[in-house]
Amino acid sequence: MNRFTSLLVAIAALVPLVLNAQVDRSQAPEPGPAPEIVLGDYTTEKLENGLTLIVVENHKLPRVSYRLTMDVDAIYEGGRAGYTSMAGSLMRAGTSTRSKAEIDEAVDRIGASFGTSGFGMNGRCLVKHSETLLEIMSDVLMNPTFPEEELEKERKQTLSGFASSATDANQISGRLARAMTYGLKHPYGESSNETTVKAITRSDLMEHYAKVWKPNVAYLVVVGDITPAKAKEQAEQYFGEWRPNEVDKERFARPVPPQGNRVCFAPVPGAVQSVIDITFPVYLKPGHPDVVAVSVMNTMLGGFFGSRLNQNLREDKAYTYGARSSIGPDKLVGRFSARASVRNEVTDSSLVEFLAEIRKVVESPAPDSTLQFVKNYLNGSFALSLERPETIARFALNIDRYGYPADYYATYLARLDAVSIEDVQRVARTYLRPDNMNITIAGSRDIADGLAQFASSGQVEFFDPFGEPLRELDPAPEGMTALDVFNAYYTARGGAGKLAKLKGLKSTGTMAAGPMELVVEEAFYNEGAGYNRISAGGNVMQDSRFDGTKGSESAMGQVTPMEDDKVLDAKRNYDILEFLHLVDYGLSAELLGIDLINELPQYLVEIRRDGAVAESLWFSTESGLRTRAVRTESTPRGDMSITIDYGAMTEAKGLLFEGEMTMKTGSQEMKMTINDIEVNPKIDAADYAID
Repeated sequence: MNRFTSLLVAIAALVPLVLNAQVDRSQAPEPGPAPEIVLGDYTTEKLENGLTLIVVENHKLPRVSYRLTMDVDAIYEGGRAGYTSMAGSLMRAGTSTRSKAEIDEAVDRIGASFGTSGFGMNGRCLVKHSETLLEIMSDVLMNPTFPEEELEKERKQTLSGFASSATDANQISGRLARAMTYGLKHPYGESSNETTVKAITRSDLMEHYAKVWKPNVAYLVVVGDITPAKAKEQAEQYFGEWRPNEVDKERFARPVPPQGNRVCFAPVPGAVQSVIDITFPVYLKPGHPDVVAVSVMNTMLGGFFGSRLNQNLREDKAYTYGARSSIGPDKLVGRFSARASVRNEVTDSSLVEFLAEIRKVVESPAPDSTLQFVKNYLNGSFALSLERPETIARFALNIDRYGYPADYYATYLARLDAVSIEDVQRVARTYLRPDNMNITIAGSRDIADGLAQFASSGQVEFFDPFGEPLRELDPAPEGMTALDVFNAYYTARGGAGKLAKLKGLKSTGTMAAGPMELVVEEAFYNEGAGYNRISAGGNVMQDSRFDGTKGSESAMGQVTPMEDDKVLDAKRNYDILEFLHLVDYGLSAELLGIDLINELPQYLVEIRRDGAVAESLWFSTESGLRTRAVRTESTPRGDMSITIDYGAMTEAKGLLFEGEMTMKTGSQEMKMTINDIEVNPKIDAADYAID
């Protein structure tokens, strides 16, 4: 049932819009004096229970927002990683007086928004409904019950998400980069996984709430059409009974950069791009005198569209849609990151350019014109941010939280203007480590061996999707081959002999795509002609036809003849026993061993075309049925990696067919359910005729 994939991908594809303002850099602007910054008014006050109240008045619109933030140390969750996030999500899942449905209904009734997290909550509404919203927030804050049934729903949803993230190169790269930078025993480096989420109990959530949610470590930031006096009255009324207590301080081992550059690789089956993240820990405290110069240095390197990294890898080399870097202060430990998604075949070339640009910032002073251009950009960004009252609230929170001078932000532009070329190079030499970096890559295993040249050790280190050292596949039973796996698959479905006797199939399924419900229809003769069609509201959106020799594809009224490779794919797609006839389609298969998916053993079979991996397939060692496929599809935006997870089977004439399929492309996920299967149907030749 892979036949629908290419059509579904075309529907799901999103076209990004990139705006780029052209700037004349031939003339350096004359620098003027730093403008005087006048920040909006705000008030800060501490209530009797220790809650710090920050109020920013803005009377342009009759609305108000409330944000409650816990200022506590990061928490290492260990074998129950994920419980702080889950506790935050489930805080609003029920109180001693309201169910989750009642909370949702009460919020919707006043047209408000309300959310909770592991270390805070926030709400927004019209001023006339503020008392109602605050009563809800107070109830959730004081009386959460963390219902067991809601915990199980959250657990199931989280576990389902792991199936997608385990094949998403961007998510894998993010987890790997954090793990290599901070270590898996550090709160910034650990990631939740199936094992840790299954271990979380209701007691964990309640214990987190009891330990962390205290007013003496909390900030309530109020922004909107309200006076400080009214905000204080509300805070005392709805949060005044909240009792203070000690909150534990945490200590962690100090992450350090590697001794020499490391190459850390996470294989992603079917990946058509490599996600590169060059990273290492950085010790730069909030408010440090170097913060502004570091910001200038990073902006020059990779902090905006006109940066060196983006101009090199995107504009000059066309290796990527965008290359960026980041570095910033953190009270515990920060990190440097330089990141891009690049085509498989230019992964090594991209690394050459990344490393060259990082070293160039350290070793070569930038031209004065470049420095002034970056300063102008940061100056403009800062000025734009001041138009939002939320920015003033954030500034006020930071001043109190980190002990900044009262004029810290008012003098920002003066400090920015004072940054010199020498300052930029000094902080580059201080904070960048071109010879002590973690080079993390998530991508196709085929390219990994060619990256050893970038490691000081001359070796590529391999990791799983969650940052753990990669476990080698368990061997399959001696003498077992891919053909044995395929035969077991067909046996589990009713037998290859019975399937071979089928003259054809017709199926109808439905799939949600945003607000639309798509109807997917397919009919074909075994190893012969057929069609598939996707429609919405009775209108055909995409149509694919194959008459046994040639084919065509149409979308939005445009008809495209199938090229030779598409014709070969169509023949395979309409072959009920396709895996037994791979050689007819120019393919070969190899059983690699036994892998684990959701902690269940699966045979992993790799299908290759001309020596390159075309598809990876997983089959349950217990049932023999196919559980997952990862393949590459060509789309108007280029090649895309597609993951298809197979769910419940459906029966027709004593034979089993895949009845549920969940397709994932990047962050998108679509589930198709087969509602009807007809065996040996009569097919109208007009439906597959090629004009």
